[in-house]
Amino acid sequence: MTTHSNIDTAVETVTRGEDLTTAGQWQLFWLRFKKHRLAVISLVVIISLYVVAALAEFIAPFDPNSTNARFTYASPQGFHLFHDGSFAPNVSRLSMTLNKESLRREFTADPDNPVFLGFFVPAKPYMLLGVIPMETKLFGIKDPKIGDSLYLFGADRLGRDILSRVLYGAQISLSIGLVGVVVSLVLGVAIGGISGFFGGWVDVLIQRFIELLRSIPTIPLWMGLATAIPVSWPPLQTYFCITLIVSLLGWTSLAREVRGKFLSLRNEDYVIAARLDGMSEIGIIFHHLVPSFISHIIATLTLAIPTMILSETALSFLGIGLQPPIISWGTLLQEAQNIRAVAQAPWLLFTPAAAIVIAVLSLNFLGDGLRDAADPYGATT
Repeated sequence: MTTHSNIDTAVETVTRGEDLTTAGQWQLFWLRFKKHRLAVISLVVIISLYVVAALAEFIAPFDPNSTNARFTYASPQGFHLFHDGSFAPNVSRLSMTLNKESLRREFTADPDNPVFLGFFVPAKPYMLLGVIPMETKLFGIKDPKIGDSLYLFGADRLGRDILSRVLYGAQISLSIGLVGVVVSLVLGVAIGGISGFFGGWVDVLIQRFIELLRSIPTIPLWMGLATAIPVSWPPLQTYFCITLIVSLLGWTSLAREVRGKFLSLRNEDYVIAARLDGMSEIGIIFHHLVPSFISHIIATLTLAIPTMILSETALSFLGIGLQPPIISWGTLLQEAQNIRAVAQAPWLLFTPAAAIVIAVLSLNFLGDGLRDAADPYGATT
């Protein structure tokens, strides 16, 4: 019964044009990965997040630092696609009253008096991706009038649009993970490769240094390094310094994994043949050994990106990471430190926190799928 099942599976595989006997490493990797439905969905979500972050200037309806004292702590406006039976995207107009007992502003929605929205509306000049001059937004208020507002996710204490700020914050929070992972990749592969390939006293020295770094408590170390950043530094310089800090310890686990791979592969026949052929040790490392388990490295790095994002968020939330006017998901969560603000405007906490949860979970599911696909003993069919 089992034999017939295997034969049927093999016939089906060949019929689909997937001859595994001649399939390369990357083809086998893709065949395993696309069986992981949740990982494929997560890949689509992650690509969408990075596209949205890259086009934040175009998608965000407002400048993230634009304030409006009239709509401080404005509640999210209800979004509707139709009005009076016809397609007309709109939001419910907000009317503000002052509660004399609590001395707080209270907003009520008026769906019968909507604010109509339009696509590709004119806007103030800005630079898309920092290089393309634009004067158009993806969507916004159509024919704006005095008193019109558009707060799909509400406003903060200065009347700034939360949606626009979350979109702009994605640029920092998502890119800091990529930059940190690149630093970890370079250090982990280079140092781990040297340790595993040469062995001896070099391996002992590198491994003791890694153990020293891993023995230092992570959060206190990050806090100490982050507080050493001068307050007078410009935002861009602070951003790269925080990126370096969060990736400072991220390379140690990758270095140990690379070392283990090199220890198991350095005496293989093709390595000995390359050495006898006159290839340098560095050439053997980067032309033969690293490509043999590059899929495993990709899976490991994908799982490391959420750690980078959460590290930046934690440092910024504690006030020792990125600071305003830099906009990141961590700095947006600083608003949640004020209990009164959260009680009056819970969307200040929910919106950036939801973005972090979606990004981290998607990256973790994607990393799980890549790790399973990179497993040479995993099932392909």
